[in-house]
Amino acid sequence: MKFTTPESEFTLETVEKKSRFIATVVPISGVDDAEQALLDIREQHKSANHNCFAYRVGLGVPVERFSDDGEPSGTAGRPILEVIRRRTIDNVLVVVTRYFGGILLGASGLVRAYADAASQGLSAAAMLECDVMNTLQVTCDYGVYGKLEYVLGQSGIAMYEKAFSDVVSFDIVVPEVDVEDRLAALSEWTNGQATVKVLPGEYIGVTQDGSLVRGFWPTENT
Repeated sequence: MKFTTPESEFTLETVEKKSRFIATVVPISGVDDAEQALLDIREQHKSANHNCFAYRVGLGVPVERFSDDGEPSGTAGRPILEVIRRRTIDNVLVVVTRYFGGILLGASGLVRAYADAASQGLSAAAMLECDVMNTLQVTCDYGVYGKLEYVLGQSGIAMYEKAFSDVVSFDIVVPEVDVEDRLAALSEWTNGQATVKVLPGEYIGVTQDGSLVRGFWPTENT
């Protein structure tokens, strides 16, 4: 199951009528992870007036929780959660910390301020596009490599872990559902002259610059 999640923890501060709103965006892998991150942020901002939050974690039927942390009911936690839902971001905790600036915002002003802080934080944070993917370890001779480098580039498929010796080896990473098609294409492009080893599927995140992040094992709720 594909999902989008933050690449790393990210913080962005905005100001609304002298109140400081600090949005902290955190990738999480489970409820315990979310609660620990929340404790850490509360400790970091223990002098703040409010640490309002929402998180969404797990695939299938995600766990969603939120809190207004002392703000009027419905003005902080739920607006943050709605922003997460609209962005279709999973396995994420968003905490919006408020340092009161002395000017009351009113209920509608609070809803707007918390939603805007969460939205701007998520917009600015680098995201990973994650899916169950397989690494294909390809070995071929130099003559075949030149053609593969060209056709893979034309297809938008990145090559990783290149190694050159008496033969050339490299990895490509493809969604699990596309493995058979890619194997057939590699065989066709090389006239069967490449050796391909298929590694087991795993959740892999792809950064915005095409780098790979491994080690994702998200909770799948049912």
